[in-house]
Amino acid sequence: MPDTSRRVARILAVANQKGGVGKTTTAINLASSLAMDAQRVLLVDIDPQGNLTSGVGLKGQRAEGGTIYEALLTDAAPESFLLPTQVENLLLIPADRNLTGAEIELVGLPAREHRLRRVLEPLRTQFDLIFIDCPPSLGLLTLNALVAADAVVIPLHCEYFALEGLADLVGTMRRVRGALNPALDIEGVLLTMYDDRTNLGQLVARDVREFFKEKVFDTVIPRNVRLGEAPSHGIPAVLYDTKSRGAAAYVALAREMLARHAA
Repeated sequence: MPDTSRRVARILAVANQKGGVGKTTTAINLASSLAMDAQRVLLVDIDPQGNLTSGVGLKGQRAEGGTIYEALLTDAAPESFLLPTQVENLLLIPADRNLTGAEIELVGLPAREHRLRRVLEPLRTQFDLIFIDCPPSLGLLTLNALVAADAVVIPLHCEYFALEGLADLVGTMRRVRGALNPALDIEGVLLTMYDDRTNLGQLVARDVREFFKEKVFDTVIPRNVRLGEAPSHGIPAVLYDTKSRGAAAYVALAREMLARHAA
């Protein structure tokens, strides 16, 4: 058995209400890269689309206790929702379409914003890092993630409207800090789908760095075909094509994240 006496997982929500910015790709490949570096990592899928679950090859799979849907709405032991993945040291709490109804069903429950925190807190001592893949919205599921998290990773697509709507997420984080989770922080802003051959990509990157300053990761994720192909095979890109530019970028991001917290 590994020594978990001093382990307390850092919980990170991967969030941006804008779709198509690389949230799920980031959650899968960053978590896999960290697990391959001997970190014990948990992925939590709270997006009703279940893309994270299918992206690690576990579409349709349920743990002994069920999926995140049952985890949020029942009082079963959190350990009963863990599924092993094909990556050593990487576990998953899966999602399926049932989660679509959770937003409505959570409304009538006591402490509805704290349901995910209640699930994850007992698991902190079993992991080094816990990543929550959020839906592309600022509804009750994302709110649960922000209340449970220590910090937020914000993937940002390098396009013209990159900063549009980001004020909504930052505003929501501010309200969560004020009322529900005072310690919530920005772990980092991650530039995704970056194309250094275009002036637009360079301009967006410059604007984001001027706005968020040191909160922006040095590592940028390039536009890369392999990152798009890997999910259809149910394999993280860092395993699907380890030598691709996309895979190399996520490995570099994992090392940057570890270095930030070791400093």
